[in-house]
Amino acid sequence: MTGMSGKPEQATENEVAEPVAEKRTKPRKSALKAQLGEVVLLSGGNPQIAKGYGAAPVQAYIAAMPGWKSDVGRRLDAIIERTVPGARKAVKWNSPFYGVGEQDQGWFLGFHCLTTYVKVAFFRGASLSPVPPGASKQKEVRYLDIHEGELDEAQFAAWVKQASQLPGEKM
Repeated sequence: MTGMSGKPEQATENEVAEPVAEKRTKPRKSALKAQLGEVVLLSGGNPQIAKGYGAAPVQAYIAAMPGWKSDVGRRLDAIIERTVPGARKAVKWNSPFYGVGEQDQGWFLGFHCLTTYVKVAFFRGASLSPVPPGASKQKEVRYLDIHEGELDEAQFAAWVKQASQLPGEKM
C-alpha cells in the first residue's frame, strides 16, 4: 500500500507478526492427515503408525501397508502368532516388532515396507540355520527381502521359531 506521499506505508507490528505467526502454527500435511484418520505413507510406502504396544498398532500398520504388501504382513503376523503363541508385539520407528517374555527381554524380529519388497530383520539372524540371505552392517542382524509372491512360509516359520528362542535385542 502507498500513503498520500506516494511512498509505501509501513506496516504495524501486528500486521507483520500475524502472517509469520500463522506460518509457524500451520500444521504439517502429515499431521493433518493423521488427525483426519488417514495413514501417511513414508518413503518406499512404509506406513507412518504411532508408536504403541500390543496387537492393535501392529494390525493398524498391516492394514495400512500398500497393495500386496498388506497380504504379506498378514501372513507374516499369522505365521509368527502360530509359531510363537503369545508373542509380544509393538510398533516402533514405523515398523512392527515381535518379542517373547517380558518387555526387557528384547525383540527377535521386525519388518518394514520398502518400494518393491518387505524387509524382515532377524536381530540375531547370524545364529539361524540356514542363515537368512541378507547381510547387514551389524554382525548379528540378517535380512529376508520378500518380493511379491516369494514368501517361503515353511522356511520363515523355521527361522521365527529359532529366532524366538535366542536372546532378544533391546531397543
